[in-house]
Amino acid sequence: MFVVKKPVTINKTIRLPEELVKRLEKIASDKDISLNQLIVQCCEYALKDLVDEPIESNH
Repeated sequence: MFVVKKPVTINKTIRLPEELVKRLEKIASDKDISLNQLIVQCCEYALKDLVDEPIESNH
């Protein structure tokens, strides 16, 4: 289960779709953490459960 934590992070600039940012900002506000902290936690959660499949080549 995904549990929102409050770890120490560094700042990075990224581009995300507007609707995704709005959803993430709402969650971050509700959980009283920064948007960056939430994004890091979402990425860590996704990478932890990432299925390691071969990358198909178009060559």
